[in-house]
Amino acid sequence: MDVNPILLEVFKNRFISISEEMGVTLVRTAYSPNIKERRDSSCAIFNASGEMIEQAAHIPVHLGSMPLSVKSAISEMELNDGDMVILNDPYKGGTHLPDVTIVAPVYHNSEKPLFYVANRAHHADIGGMTPGSMPLSTSLFQEGIIIPPLKFVENGKIDTKIMKFLLNNVRTPYEREGDFAAQIMSNIIGIKRIKELIEKYSRKTVLFYADELINYTERITRHIIKNMNDGIFEFEDYMDNDGIVDELIKIKVKLEVKNDEMLIDFSESSLQVKGSVNAVFAITASAVLYVVRTLIDREISTNAGILRAIKITTKKGTVVDANFPSAVAGGNVETSQRIVDVLLGALSKALPEKIPAASQGTMNNVAIGGIDERRGTPFAYYETLAGGMGASPKNSGANAVHSHMTNTLNTPVEALEYSYPFLVTNYSIRKGSGGNGKFSGGNGLIREIKFLSDSEITVLSERRKLQPYGLNGGEPGQNGLNIIIDENGNKKIMPSKFNVSVKKGSVLRVETPGGGGWGDSLQG
Repeated sequence: MDVNPILLEVFKNRFISISEEMGVTLVRTAYSPNIKERRDSSCAIFNASGEMIEQAAHIPVHLGSMPLSVKSAISEMELNDGDMVILNDPYKGGTHLPDVTIVAPVYHNSEKPLFYVANRAHHADIGGMTPGSMPLSTSLFQEGIIIPPLKFVENGKIDTKIMKFLLNNVRTPYEREGDFAAQIMSNIIGIKRIKELIEKYSRKTVLFYADELINYTERITRHIIKNMNDGIFEFEDYMDNDGIVDELIKIKVKLEVKNDEMLIDFSESSLQVKGSVNAVFAITASAVLYVVRTLIDREISTNAGILRAIKITTKKGTVVDANFPSAVAGGNVETSQRIVDVLLGALSKALPEKIPAASQGTMNNVAIGGIDERRGTPFAYYETLAGGMGASPKNSGANAVHSHMTNTLNTPVEALEYSYPFLVTNYSIRKGSGGNGKFSGGNGLIREIKFLSDSEITVLSERRKLQPYGLNGGEPGQNGLNIIIDENGNKKIMPSKFNVSVKKGSVLRVETPGGGGWGDSLQG
């Protein structure tokens, strides 16, 4: 069958539309503010081999790693029509335990699955040693329930035994049950829409164009790389610490452009650490996929074709490819951002007029839990906070936005105060926090929360020691700042990662980093 370029574009947009509708379904039917308000979830479509065909415009760290979860589900489970698999094991394609993936096959008058649909959602609590399941852990076993690939739905019916087990091990079972149901419904919508697509165009045609979308993305990716100058480009940056040992952690990349391929080597990064900022290989791969996709200024599908042109090398037992059962709660959210920073730093030497300065370089994870005195029930809150975007060679960075590996929203003040025993006393732009330059880095934000019940707080953040770098003479962005003000008004500056219990009336203040500037301001 010859490729019709018009039909190729039609199928690209149909697959995108299906992924987006899956996402809308998940968000609108979810129970937790983290999903329904912040949209901390992602949806995608995969071929029979588990290769990603298309994704919605959701969260890069979810989407780039999800194919490995889908492949784990395919290899370990025999799935019939009406079945779905649940898993969150980071060492089987997951990211960290709160990110739960549900995978479903798509049959259509066939003996084997033709496609798979999947979604991944960050659950505000999945058990573990601290509320929000983002602890300062030293082992994966401390971080929550580890879910291997399990048949969660069989012949259209939820396995109630598995559901009861999961709900009995989390702090907010009512929320979790609602969010699991939303994920299942999201997949049902995806299955329905793909079947409708097959009925309209035929199985042969849909399968053909699904494959061609991946092939086309590969060709465009190789074309972009081929137009770069061949060479080897290196860059390294550091993380503040692992939350347990107060030592800098190196992330280093050696990036080689060779004809129409890119060889990316992280093997000189630090060995895995005691704390929870270790990243599994799926995280590193997702960061690479994201960065390479940003180089492509065409409206192509973001799919498996990109990584066909890339070779990723890591060393097992390092912070970018940790061994089981290393703690990984922060690797997904913090280490992924630093991997992006070093990749962009290396590319800035190859493409100096295209690459932006460093953005805030952290997701500023805040997890809070306790007993809500208003209702007498447990609560578990999780959020990532926006910061400054790095300036580019053409424009100043945006203020107070989520950047790079995250693509979520901030929880509205009204939703926070309704759902949790919080009073938001300050929510504003952190003026002057972006680095100066010909183009200035974006400013971070300030969020201040007063607690109306005794609470336990965990913060996993970065860029509290080392600043987000500027480029081409631009100045770095300001570091972030974490502050606890106790119920008596005493103020204490906290480290980048901490866990503390506070009394009613205490305040948490987080000031997020600004982005780096680009270019010398005196030459503007």
